[in-house]
Amino acid sequence: MIRLTIALATLGTALALARPAEAQRRSDTFNWEGRVPSGKWIYLRNVNGEVRVERGTGDKVQVTATKRWRRGNPDDVRITTEKADDGESVVVCALYNPDATCDENGYSSRGRRHYSGNDDNDVNVEFVVRVPAGVRVDASTTNGDLSVTGATSEVIAHTTNGDVRAESTGGPVNASTTNGNVTASMRDLGSSRDLDFSTTNGSVIVEVPASLGAEIDMSTTNGHVASDFPMTLSGRIDPRRLHATIGDGSRRLRLHSTNGNVELRKVP
Repeated sequence: MIRLTIALATLGTALALARPAEAQRRSDTFNWEGRVPSGKWIYLRNVNGEVRVERGTGDKVQVTATKRWRRGNPDDVRITTEKADDGESVVVCALYNPDATCDENGYSSRGRRHYSGNDDNDVNVEFVVRVPAGVRVDASTTNGDLSVTGATSEVIAHTTNGDVRAESTGGPVNASTTNGNVTASMRDLGSSRDLDFSTTNGSVIVEVPASLGAEIDMSTTNGHVASDFPMTLSGRIDPRRLHATIGDGSRRLRLHSTNGNVELRKVP
């Protein structure tokens, strides 16, 4: 009886030590680099995982995609790089479904546009991308934070569950999420294009140059709106909704949240 008890105790200890090792996240890394001409796009498409875009130091776009998983099969998640329809922009995608395809317009699978997932796979892909000056960025993920810093041209940034931070010295910037905060900054608006920033659960804070000219639409359901700019109001004063004109009103600027504050600030 004593020997059996000791044997069982030893076995239990061995199993307890094995479990943490089995539960550890494992990882695998994909690397790619290539030239994207100034004025063209790098499109980044992810499903589960963070996307970070930073200013590069060379003349090439550099992509590092790191897969991490516990139980899933990393081989089921493919990282692809393809030329976009214009022949010069590049599309980088994490594909979770064997039938999934991806282009600059997003995912599709068996004719189902925007479908990309595999609900049984826990593989997480973290993208770190470095871009040269002048390259435009269009980045999206579904579950994860998304940040674009050091960009010098147009930026489009979207996630569903996570925070978005998008900064460009050359603008314009458009950014959105559903569950998370949106923070955006532009030192130069770059063009007269309309700008849109939105979330459902979180705050929206946008910094723009003091020279801004725009028709403003700011709104929230549970929160407040605030602006650093002098403006001409349209309609009555409402702490949760603001329609106004700033400067020459040459573009449309929309900031919206359902549960959170909305603020328009002058870039420092």
